[in-house]
Amino acid sequence: MITLKDITIKNFMSVGNVTQAVRFSDNGLTLVLGNNLDLGGDGSRNGTGKTTIINALSYAIFGNALTNIRKDNLVNKTNSKQMLVTLDFAVEGTKYRIERGRKPNVLKYYVNDQNVDEDEAQGENRQTQTQIEKLFGMSHDMFKHIVALNTYTEPFLSMRSNDQRAIIEQLLGITMLSEKAEVLKEQQRLTRDAIKEEEYRIKAIEEANSRIEKSISDLERRQKIWKDKQTSDVQGIQQQINTLKKINIKTELDNHALLNDYLEKKNLKDQAEKWKSNIESDNQKQDRSIAKLEEEIVLLKDHKCHSCGQDLHDEKQETILRDKEEQLGEARNQILTNTDQQKEWQQVLDELGELGQMPVTHYNTLQEALEHQNTLNNLETEVQRKQTDPDTYQEQIDTLRDTGMQEVEWDNMNDLSVLKDHQDFLYKLLTNKDSFIRKRIIEQNLQYLNSRLAYYLTKLGLPHEVAFQPDLTVEITELGRDLDFDNLSRGERNRLILGLSWAFRDVFESMNTPINFMAIDELIDSGMDTNGVDSALGVLKKIERERNKNIFLISHRDELVGRVNTILQVIKEGGFTMFSNDTEFIDAK
Repeated sequence: MITLKDITIKNFMSVGNVTQAVRFSDNGLTLVLGNNLDLGGDGSRNGTGKTTIINALSYAIFGNALTNIRKDNLVNKTNSKQMLVTLDFAVEGTKYRIERGRKPNVLKYYVNDQNVDEDEAQGENRQTQTQIEKLFGMSHDMFKHIVALNTYTEPFLSMRSNDQRAIIEQLLGITMLSEKAEVLKEQQRLTRDAIKEEEYRIKAIEEANSRIEKSISDLERRQKIWKDKQTSDVQGIQQQINTLKKINIKTELDNHALLNDYLEKKNLKDQAEKWKSNIESDNQKQDRSIAKLEEEIVLLKDHKCHSCGQDLHDEKQETILRDKEEQLGEARNQILTNTDQQKEWQQVLDELGELGQMPVTHYNTLQEALEHQNTLNNLETEVQRKQTDPDTYQEQIDTLRDTGMQEVEWDNMNDLSVLKDHQDFLYKLLTNKDSFIRKRIIEQNLQYLNSRLAYYLTKLGLPHEVAFQPDLTVEITELGRDLDFDNLSRGERNRLILGLSWAFRDVFESMNTPINFMAIDELIDSGMDTNGVDSALGVLKKIERERNKNIFLISHRDELVGRVNTILQVIKEGGFTMFSNDTEFIDAK
């Protein structure tokens, strides 16, 4: 394992002339919080220089910060000289040190306290830099995606396809195949040892569970005897209930309700039919009157009396004619009024429709039916009371199952088995000179990469399916619908960035020497809801615990204080950044 131990920083970015030191070698989850005393302190988290830590780490290893800041601009602006970053680390027991600085420019590289290379003229030496990067097994771009995650680095899925391909090809080990075999051989041994430990652990749990299951079986046998007696005691009451239930009281109550409705509708229908009949009779009467009046009016218009047929003088004729015409109008209006009323009553009849058969009830009154229901309810309550007598056996069984039984966690064993198969396959490919090795490595590593990516996205609660294709492109889908990275919300993008980074790291460490350190700079702060933060913390704690990692979580979230192992205070005062040595140790929840 590559074990980052300590880094010291002087006149680098916001760090001034007083050398600051940060320890990387302690395992656990460290929350890096800022306190800007220049802004009044008391929770002022911005602008303290938290990111300076990982920028300094990046500069020590690769000669560049995480972003494209000009090297001279990395020198503290107040002091303007004597910038120096020193990184101490070890690889499989061998001690290394890198000293890198500007104004004056310097690059010193030590192996077991022996100066291997020193270039004080330029502060850079391509050969030395190549050795350092070879030792770490990664490029600067790879470092930003698997070691120092931050919001400043362009997300992998936002990069141009050529840049994505370059990282993926490096990650999948397409190059430098022969150098990987010996490293992988040791990884295989460690994986086999870990599998044996998991097998012992699982076997111990299963044997303990077997003993508890035997005790539970004995309790269940005695519980059955008790329940059988209880059932026998209930049967007498149940027979009474069955007798009463021969009458379907629900149907009876429903029929009483239907009967009331039926009688109301029948009464309304009888009334409508009566009124309709009356209207029809009146219309017939009015029709006869209209016919008679029309005949009389014809005669009157000829100045003939409608009764005797004698001639009428004009004055009397006009008076009688007006009277008859008024009567005719009234009769016709009455016909119209009757027709409207007839339509209304016909509409009532149409709405009522056929009433059908009158509902039949067993009891003459609703009260009698309700008394039947009350009697039945009382008997059923009595049965329920008898059936709910406390089951002391179940309490013992539940206690054994809840507190005695241990769930066998297979995740780690499954992961190790997948990892072993993956490593075994890789070793064969790495030692085989077959010309198709590249294609096979891509296929197998993509399978492992996609499986780890799916695992982390599930843990992070991201519903999308994300998978790399054989041509090294990546597809994002949700419910069968293709998406682009920019289609996702900010929180979803950050979950995907985290999951992808962790999957990259798993693939990288399956073929390379693992590194003990990881930093996540404000990704959890950016758009992540409570569930997202909880899920991310759960994964990080699992990684830290099972893989002996030191994880720096750079954040503004004060609510994370009680959920980490340690807290590193980054304090800014008088324009300079300091790292508190009074690190607070906490029991992470």
